[in-house]
Amino acid sequence: MVVSDVESGLSFRASILPISAFQLQKVGKVMFNPYMEKQLVELCTLTAHAENRRTETGMPRVAMVQGAIPEHQLAADYEPMINLILRGSKSMTVGGRTLHYDPATYFVMSVGLPAAGVVRPSKAGLPYLAVSLTLDAGIIANLLSDLPNTASRWSDEKNAFSVAAVTPELLDAWARMLRLMNHPSDIPALAPVYEREILYRVLQGPMGWMLRDIALPDSTLARVNQAIQYIRRNYALPLRVEDLADRVAMSVSAFHRHFKSVTALSPVQYQKQIRLLNARTLLIASGYSVTAAAHEVGYQSSTQFSREYAREFGQAPGRDATRIVREMR
Repeated sequence: MVVSDVESGLSFRASILPISAFQLQKVGKVMFNPYMEKQLVELCTLTAHAENRRTETGMPRVAMVQGAIPEHQLAADYEPMINLILRGSKSMTVGGRTLHYDPATYFVMSVGLPAAGVVRPSKAGLPYLAVSLTLDAGIIANLLSDLPNTASRWSDEKNAFSVAAVTPELLDAWARMLRLMNHPSDIPALAPVYEREILYRVLQGPMGWMLRDIALPDSTLARVNQAIQYIRRNYALPLRVEDLADRVAMSVSAFHRHFKSVTALSPVQYQKQIRLLNARTLLIASGYSVTAAAHEVGYQSSTQFSREYAREFGQAPGRDATRIVREMR
């Protein structure tokens, strides 16, 4: 079944599709050979026991997921990561930009971002399947100390998230990592080696600049990331963009421009989405009332909260929470 699915979808592609006025961009067509087909088959086999939620592998920061994933779980505050699709397809929307990617393409998000996702089964009807590696800036920085500085740098035209075509070398690195699930005693010694190899292969690719810049403390991307981390820790507090800009040693205008370029959101929009996502979790998982959830995440007006919640999620908070809880039963 896995073999036929891989073979039935060799015209894989990945594209960045626009919302509103963003221009269409495309990632080049993935050129498969028999060796890459064999790699994908092995990766699908190794991860066949993944569940339809984040499934730990036993290797630090490495997880997998398979099957239909509820919409509310895919609308989340995502950690920085590398995400490799093995079967089916996925769309990720960050701010006003939606990225579509398919098997043998990978997605890099180098900073934490609020995003919404949709996953789809393969054309043959087999369930969506993917693996991910959560990024650790310290590990990247350590790896960079052993490498020449050859990656391009961040510019105002670049975001901190994108997709690219996978390579045989990157698939090989993932296979070595995932084989460790069958040899757990080898994980402490070998998982760090294979993690560095995966990071190294991404550093060699078109999105290597993302990893490089996030690990360099004085880079523009790293300074924007400092502001992002502050907002994520203090999302319930009032936000003054002037204070954030001062915190990362930028002028207000430069900070706002760089923040919007990196995240596709303004600082205020970023905070609002983090607040709403956390409020949704409180409503669903902790049984908070609408008013209590609104105040917990920093809203002074429950009316404003309900209005912004409905605009973000398509329903009033109480109705949305009731629907999700019912679907989870």
